[in-house]
Amino acid sequence: VLSHSLELIRDMSDEGTEVVLVMNEEYWGDYKDWNVKFAKPGKERQGSVENGLCKLREVAPHCKYVAVHDSARPCVTEREILDVVGDAKEYGAAVLGVPCKATIKESLDGTLVERTIPRERLWEIHTPQVIEIEKLVRGFENVRKNNLEVTDDVSIVEALGETVKLTKGEYTNLKITTPEDMQVAEAILNER
Repeated sequence: VLSHSLELIRDMSDEGTEVVLVMNEEYWGDYKDWNVKFAKPGKERQGSVENGLCKLREVAPHCKYVAVHDSARPCVTEREILDVVGDAKEYGAAVLGVPCKATIKESLDGTLVERTIPRERLWEIHTPQVIEIEKLVRGFENVRKNNLEVTDDVSIVEALGETVKLTKGEYTNLKITTPEDMQVAEAILNER
């Protein structure tokens, strides 16, 4: 699954682009021929992203932006990456997403419906999420200082009170979490 994203990034990258894979050391040997750097995962996502960011700053100290991408999203397109990077360069942080199609209900106890949330205001967030490195560094300092728990990378920027641009992506940029998702992803990639 990871190889699809790595191939796309490799094909798109210019000289000086650094790729840091955040994964358990036991898998590093599987990707030693990909010209990538490695970082160990954290306890939660935010720790993993921070470890990857630290490694990126170590190997590319003059790098201005970081794009965080889930390996479980192998169907991202070149157009999506170019669009979200362009928006991040304009706004300082950008995230791929698509408008929610489903009706979303809120429940306080998992049994009774509290309310229906207007879906025209809701977006399903994808990756990559692209952020100015210095902004993300300040965000991690804020997260630690205020003991915040965040579930995605641009939430760190939001916690600073700073702007995040929504970049409209594609519904095909799905996250593989179930065996059925794998079948859908294979169909999408085979069609391309």
